Amino acid sequence: MLRELAARIDEVRTRWEEESGRVSSLEELEEVRIRYLGRKGLLTGLFAVLRELPPAERAEAGRLLNELREEVQRGIERLRAELEAAAEAERLRREAYDLTLPGIWRGVGKLHPLTQVRLEIERIFMEMGFDVATGPEVETDYYNFEALNIPPDHPARDEWDSFYIDEGLLLRTHTSPVQIRVMKSRKPPVRVICPGRCYRRDTPDATHFPVFHQVELLWVERGLTMAHLKWIIEEFVRQFFGPGYEMRFSADFFPFTEPSAQVHIRREGGPWLEIMGAGMVDPAVFREVGYDPEEVTGFAFGLGIERMAMLKYGIDDIRLFFQNDVRFLGQF
Repeated sequence: MLRELAARIDEVRTRWEEESGRVSSLEELEEVRIRYLGRKGLLTGLFAVLRELPPAERAEAGRLLNELREEVQRGIERLRAELEAAAEAERLRREAYDLTLPGIWRGVGKLHPLTQVRLEIERIFMEMGFDVATGPEVETDYYNFEALNIPPDHPARDEWDSFYIDEGLLLRTHTSPVQIRVMKSRKPPVRVICPGRCYRRDTPDATHFPVFHQVELLWVERGLTMAHLKWIIEEFVRQFFGPGYEMRFSADFFPFTEPSAQVHIRREGGPWLEIMGAGMVDPAVFREVGYDPEEVTGFAFGLGIERMAMLKYGIDDIRLFFQNDVRFLGQF
């Protein structure tokens, strides 16, 4: 019986050598493993024959079977390693990058030039100790006009100058209402800037647009004078535009400041350019918000962000900011 078992072992070994030589994938290798080493595999069947052999032949038969099983196991492990290495090499080949090819350009987004200018203006004044205050863009007639000493018969209240939503609501025409809201909510000293969008019924042209952006400043405290106002504006011009600019004030009128002035700048003998309106806060405004004009004084000014950007970068048409032309916007 040992001779018959040895012959069967040789047959299984020959079959294993033939089948293992044809394995080309891990799936095929798993099928071969099950066929030889599985619970109902060829080697498992041979080991079952050991129980039928005489005791004297079992040791030799067991040795022959163990040799074949170890040979098959080593062969399966070797084939698995080879096939896994080949699969990994193929994956790397498919995923390889040709580093000599040109890269794919992906543009990097930027802040809109008006946002860049607003942030720069905010930085300058925040470094001087001012807070940033914001308020609603849909305002009441009271905050937009009445509290700012603008009477009902003032031209700014005309529906052809402002976007009215109904009789008592409109899109704010300036950020001055934020100053009123701030003064009504806190006691002096008050040092704030008020940036934001504003709306007026302007026909779009090179210097006008119905939507624009403002930054207004308010400083209220004991003992403030026009000298303080002049210094703040001079410092802003120096930091925003750089050295080499001169500045002048010319008399003007605003309902909410008294005295009032227009501020102009020029560089190296060039033309004078108006950059903002300014003045000392009118006592009527202080009384409206509950401040005693005999105890405190203050000043305010307002500038257009679009105008600052146009002067700083030499832009001659305000409409360029709103056309979303990346060729223009990408320059900043």
